[in-house]
Amino acid sequence: MLTNSEIESILDQSVSGFHRYTLTCPARLLFVSQNLCDMTGFSREELLGGQEDFYLSLVHPADREGYLDFLGRLSLEEQRLTAEYRLIRKDGGILCVSDCFTSRRTEDGLLVGDSVLTDITPLKKENDNLRFLSETIPCGFIKYTCEKQPKITYINRQMRTILRLSDAGDGAPDELDLYRDNIFLMFPMEERRRFALYLNRIYSQSSPMAGEITVLRADGTRAYLFGWATKCVNDQGTEEFQSVCMDITKRHQEQKDKEARRYIKALSDVYDRIFEYDLSGHTVRYLHGPDSSPPLWMKDIPMQLEEATDRCIHDLVAEKDRERVRAFFHAFLNRKQETPGLRPPQIRYQARSSDGSIRTYTGIFLKIDAAVSLFCCRRMPDTEETDFLRNENLSLKENIRELVTRFTDGIAAFEVEADLVKPLYASDNVCEFFGFTRKEWFLMMKKGTPLKTFVERSRSSYEEFQVLLANGEAEFTYFDLNTGRKRQIKAICSRKSSDGVSLRYVMLYNVDRENRQEQKTGQKSTPVFIRTFGYFDVFVDSRPIPFRNKKSKELLALLVDRRGGYVTSEEASSFLWEDEPVTPVTLARYRKVALRLKNTLAEYGIPEVVEAVDGKRRIVTELVQCDLYNYLSGQEEYAQLFKGNYLTNYSWGENTLAELSGELLF
Repeated sequence: MLTNSEIESILDQSVSGFHRYTLTCPARLLFVSQNLCDMTGFSREELLGGQEDFYLSLVHPADREGYLDFLGRLSLEEQRLTAEYRLIRKDGGILCVSDCFTSRRTEDGLLVGDSVLTDITPLKKENDNLRFLSETIPCGFIKYTCEKQPKITYINRQMRTILRLSDAGDGAPDELDLYRDNIFLMFPMEERRRFALYLNRIYSQSSPMAGEITVLRADGTRAYLFGWATKCVNDQGTEEFQSVCMDITKRHQEQKDKEARRYIKALSDVYDRIFEYDLSGHTVRYLHGPDSSPPLWMKDIPMQLEEATDRCIHDLVAEKDRERVRAFFHAFLNRKQETPGLRPPQIRYQARSSDGSIRTYTGIFLKIDAAVSLFCCRRMPDTEETDFLRNENLSLKENIRELVTRFTDGIAAFEVEADLVKPLYASDNVCEFFGFTRKEWFLMMKKGTPLKTFVERSRSSYEEFQVLLANGEAEFTYFDLNTGRKRQIKAICSRKSSDGVSLRYVMLYNVDRENRQEQKTGQKSTPVFIRTFGYFDVFVDSRPIPFRNKKSKELLALLVDRRGGYVTSEEASSFLWEDEPVTPVTLARYRKVALRLKNTLAEYGIPEVVEAVDGKRRIVTELVQCDLYNYLSGQEEYAQLFKGNYLTNYSWGENTLAELSGELLF
């Protein structure tokens, strides 16, 4: 057992900065250790002498008010508190300390406090240097854990500015809490899987990666960042990710606007009027058309979506077609027409032309991105029997108009001079057909590329492209991003001008190989596409099945959700009638539902897609195309399919939705 002398020796020499206070008013020192004297440069006599609290005079003037408040809180009751402040040494140097102070009552009722100081001056200097760099360099800096759901451990002021995170005020919540416990919430749903794959690669390969990505700001808007991410080990020996990034939102938007202008310029040679529908901003804008046309009142001015659409329909569309056109736009605005694998929404109607006469028009929605689409419409020619492409008496503009009206699977525009190609615009599927990303395609827009180089990434030969340019048409095979399968397309190219320099428009449309095979063999091949992201629907030959019985449709959705696994009668009944126990009555209902499903599939020529064995049923995954199965395959081309919605029709789909939104992220 230690003697009093030994205890005092330990407190004097071994406990860093130890001193004892009496917390009665006024507070003053009762004991100081030699260790504290060595830290401050003052002797024990100087620290304990005098009537006033000499230790308080050592506290930096800027920190004294906080220190007095610290002592005041300790004098209220027995407790332990910690504070950080600065001391001024006898030689004028600054000492940063962390004070661990414990207040207690002695046997005679006196409230005293024991203080132990830790010198944190080196750490403060290091943090100040880091803070100076962090707050002055024009880059966001962020640290986060290497967990399955990474947590943010540090973020600098510039990154807070990029994310538009306001500083937490007194009592106000810190907006960083939106992301702190799960960094994936910083990204829109369609980017989370890609970011998770990047982190997996960085962690497994222990090498940094750089690239562009979209983030969600605290105010709901989006920012585009270019940055680097790496894995390292921090001072505590724990693995962590660190990222440095720059805000390129302005540059990205300028690039996007420039590309959109090129696209609209190409489309303006095809369509009479072009309207921009921005579903995120809930606005519509008139981009192109005759200045004398009725919608001049909205040109270059974003208008409220429903109001402007209804007014245009009232001003332009013939009375007999107005309700049908309104229903068409209503379906688009409520996203009921977004079906992967199908052509863009189109409609034919009668409307007032620029000369005041009623003529027939055709309109189509062309998707720019997740939020913006263009509604393009054009007047139909008086006769449709004329082959516009081969008729030299008609203009190139009329040729292209007719092609776009008939074929809408893809559009590309090129400027061809000798053997150099400068692409002007292409839809995503066309970029994929040529083997380029959207970014690479944009870079090629700035200069001519030799034709051989331009086509070498595609799966078709240079000679085939020469045939296209020379003859005006050719057939190719490409991988379709929407349907997730190979497709045979036919390309028709506009005629070459006499001077050898012209805009060569190329229109691409699908050649139905299944129908051609059926004609040759007499056997029918029926493609089945199943959509689960959003509302559940099944398409046969690009046509949706109108299920007459809701429960039979829900049963098929349940089988699709099980991804090829068998579902028993009891399991299916518990899902189809969630609020009822499984009884002979519900099982009898289920058998009727299963029979109706079988009859519906047989009616559409696809009975083999559902297999039944001893009362158990499953979807035969090999016989269908499904966005869920494509997404879960992990292939890069399907990484953007999931947008955050799954089997919206059915509440029991929430379990899989949680899996898609969470567990599959990392």
